[in-house]
Amino acid sequence: MVCKLTPSAPRLILFAGHAGTGKSTLAKRALPLLIEKTGEDFFFLDKDTAYGAFSAHVMKLTTQNPNDRDSPYYLKNLRDWEYQGLIDIARENLRLGVNVILVGPFSKEIQSGRMFDPQKLGVPPQTSIQIAWIDLEETEARKRMEKRADPRDEWKLAHWDQYAKRRTEPPIHFALHRFDNFSFTEVAFTKLIDDLAP
Repeated sequence: MVCKLTPSAPRLILFAGHAGTGKSTLAKRALPLLIEKTGEDFFFLDKDTAYGAFSAHVMKLTTQNPNDRDSPYYLKNLRDWEYQGLIDIARENLRLGVNVILVGPFSKEIQSGRMFDPQKLGVPPQTSIQIAWIDLEETEARKRMEKRADPRDEWKLAHWDQYAKRRTEPPIHFALHRFDNFSFTEVAFTKLIDDLAP
């Protein structure tokens, strides 16, 4: 199969949702299926890969805790700049006609409606934007976070009640497709792929 770019109508596909829901795992599983379905290439951009080491270094310098990714200090001084950087990288690729798969919580940006609007994102107006919102019940998400033992989850787990208040519901939008990752099925995942690449 020969992959191709689509400069006239690039695709922006987000895998979003709260921590521990399986966004990165599902996005990586979806990538070859999306390539097969569309016959197009995708640039894969995961928030943790792009900013993990950088944010750890900044937080170590400022709070002496490299794993602090959810405290009020982090949210006020670093969080929005990370997300803006991701959007800037995605925008540059989309303007070049390169499809982008973007992975990260993006709850604030989705809640505001910004992620549905090519004009607000500064991407080509014909960009096809689709969002996979990965759902996982709070108790199960916490269990999975405890099991994976990622140091970046330490603040969330230690301040769970405070963190859980930020687990908001996404808005209803025709471009947002909810996927319940508690009981994964191939049938449901195939439908998600079809929804993301109409």
